[in-house]
Amino acid sequence: MRVLGIDPGLTRCGLGVVDGTVGRPLSLVDVGVVRTSADLDVPQRLVTIEKGVEAWIEEHRPDAVAIERVFARSDVSTVMGTAQASGIAMVVAARRGLPVALHTPSEVKAAVTGSGRADKKQVGAMVTRILRLDAMPKPADAADALALAITHVWRGSAGTRLEQAAARDALARRAPVGRSGGSLPAGAIQSRLPGRTR
Repeated sequence: MRVLGIDPGLTRCGLGVVDGTVGRPLSLVDVGVVRTSADLDVPQRLVTIEKGVEAWIEEHRPDAVAIERVFARSDVSTVMGTAQASGIAMVVAARRGLPVALHTPSEVKAAVTGSGRADKKQVGAMVTRILRLDAMPKPADAADALALAITHVWRGSAGTRLEQAAARDALARRAPVGRSGGSLPAGAIQSRLPGRTR
């Protein structure tokens, strides 16, 4: 199963694609971030994220999408931007008929490290180990996206095929929705991180 993990954020939206099944070694397909400039208006930044996620789905053809569940934090502006980016990612996946799963940060930490209270460095270290990478993915948003994908493969794979079939059936029943296309607008920077040990 191929899963696209998304760590939503308005400034940096982490993206990570993992292949694997429960009980077998997982492998990295791709990892990176979509960045948006604070100089752009929020609607423009969201369009940048939409096009970035759309491009990754088009290129990697995941079977499911795993997104971090947004929780309220003390910084309202931060959580609002995160929620907006999360909504965009869900819309893009739903438009393609892909099942979407939301995983809490503590769920992801527990799945990857064994502790729901692990810090970002511990999560990154375990992602590096699980995927047999040469170096820890950076920035942390990229590592978190891979952790989300890993979590979904390990915890969510059982129902994914049924969810995928149901989502595509629902998509087929409704009127087609136009899909945005074209290249990434100015301000979109996708950094991809090199490899893994072969």
